[in-house]
Formats: sequence, C-alpha cells, structure tokens
Amino acid sequence: MLRLRLPSTKNHLLRAAGLIVGVVVSGTLGYSLFGLNPIDAFYQTIITISTVGFRELVVGEPGNAWKIFTSVLILVGTGSMLYGATAVIESIVEGRITGQYRRYRMQRSIDDLSGHLIVCGMGRVGSSITEFVRSVGQEVVAIDRDASRLDGVDFLHVLGDSRREEVLRQAGIKRAATLITALGTSVDNLYVTLSARGLNPNLFIVSRCDDQEALTKMLQVGADRVVNPYEIGGSRMASLATQPNVADFLDVVVHDGAYEARLREILLPEDCTFEGKTIDDLTIRRETGAVVLSVRDLTGRFHTDDVARRPFEPGDVIVAIGSESSLDRLAEQVDR
Repeated sequence: MLRLRLPSTKNHLLRAAGLIVGVVVSGTLGYSLFGLNPIDAFYQTIITISTVGFRELVVGEPGNAWKIFTSVLILVGTGSMLYGATAVIESIVEGRITGQYRRYRMQRSIDDLSGHLIVCGMGRVGSSITEFVRSVGQEVVAIDRDASRLDGVDFLHVLGDSRREEVLRQAGIKRAATLITALGTSVDNLYVTLSARGLNPNLFIVSRCDDQEALTKMLQVGADRVVNPYEIGGSRMASLATQPNVADFLDVVVHDGAYEARLREILLPEDCTFEGKTIDDLTIRRETGAVVLSVRDLTGRFHTDDVARRPFEPGDVIVAIGSESSLDRLAEQVDR
C-alpha cells in the first residue's frame, strides 16, 4: 500500500526559508544588473516581494525588461512568502513547534540531572516502578518507543528505543545512578543491560527476566540484580496465604506510605565516624529513634543476630526502620 510521507517540520520550515532567501538573493542580483547599487537592489527586492507599494528606484521610466522582471519577482516572491507563512501556521496549529520546544526544554532538564534513575519500558511493570520511585522522591527518566504511553505524563521522558545507545545517552545514562530494564522480552532487557554497562561501568542495573536461563546471562553481562515478576508474584501470593499480617505490614512500610514507619538503607562511607564502633557504642536508637534491623557487609552477607555487637566497617549498608525524621537523623550521623 502506497503511503504519502509528509515532510518533517524541520524540512518544511527550512524549505520555506530557503525559497524566501533564494528569491531575495535573485531579486537583489537582478536589480543590480539594472544598475542599482547593492543596497538599493536589496531594498527594491524587499518592497517588491512584500507588495508594500513604495516607489520604484529606477531612474526614469522603467523599461519592459524591468517590468517583466518585477512582475515575475512579485509572483514568485509572494508565493514563497505565502508558502512560508503557511508552513509556520501549520506547524503551530499542529503543535509541532510547541512540541519540539517542549522536548528541547525536557532534554535540557535531563541534561542537568545527576544520580537519577532510568526506567526502560513504560508498560504495566515500568509504569508501576516509575510511580513508586517518584513517590519516594527519586528523579526518574522514562524511556519508551510508544508515544501513546508517554502522552500526558508529568515526568521526564525520552521517546525512543532504549536498545539504542544514543537514546540511553539522551536519558543521561553516564550520569545516572540506577537503571531498570522493564521491557517486554528477556532478549531486549539483556541487550539494554549489556549496552548500559558499557556506557556506565558504575551504574546499578536491575533487569527484568522471565526465565532462569536469561537470569544467568543478565548477571554475566552486568546486571546487579535480576527480577522475575512471575516468581515475585507467586511468592507474594504465598506470603498472603501463609502470613498475611506480615505481608501486609511489609507492604504498608515499603510501598503504602500511609504508615509513619519507613525502611531505608544507608551506606557507610570511608572514614565514617561509625567505623570500629557498635550500635550500643553509638546509642543509635536513643540518639536518632531509628532501629537498625540488619547490616550488609561488602561480601553481601546480612548481619542480623550479631548486628548489635558487630563493629561497623567501611562499605557496610545499614538497613533501618523508623520515621522519616529519625532516619534523616541517622543519615546525618553517618555523614558526619
């Protein structure tokens, strides 16, 4: 089936501008051949194609050649001016210029981000991820190649195929802290994971997969965590069936936001004042009001039973529960 391909806004406007410039240059050269100096020739061209009706600059009675050239210039010039005006009006009416300006401003905002999170794929899984991440105050840039999924959203986004490195760069991949791939197939998620790891070696990558074989490959190409939504959904349903109150409590604390208590992880930096001290030494609960549930060391092991008597080490990650204010106080102590 033959489809008519309309010119893009940029080409449409460039063509109109080119026609107008061409008419002005041709008219100036033509009047110069009739003996006018360049300034007068340019002036004569402008008043001719704009049809303002000022006097002609020719000395004496204009000849036939002058009249024919001027008539042709009027026809071509006014036609070009109308074409240009139509292109601009059409672009404004269709929202092309407005849309391009909005995309330009959005790209400028993305370029100013650092330490943000990128979500690839705005299907049901990606949309849920984005909604939750934004609810906890994290800056998000979403990527999707389906424009209908991004229509009307009020957060930063890039329209394009996240498998392309150029699209990842537009989303600020080199300045991002985390990437989540939530595309529809494991192959696509694997490809994005591989590309993202090459663009930013320090990126924390969470990838979606649908089978065990894909999980292993994603870890091999650079994913830090791999998630199978079907397994998580099954585990969640099993938890509700066997321990519904525990499952509900975790949902309220982690996801709901209506409960005062929150869970937060806090990384201990180098030369932290916590180094070599225990929870009892620091009196964390009394000083901050937060409760340390566990500590994860650099090997990935969680310390729970010995968490109170184990000295903190650089690189430890504290998992604590408490109100927002108490967790903020704990984070401030860590940063001292």
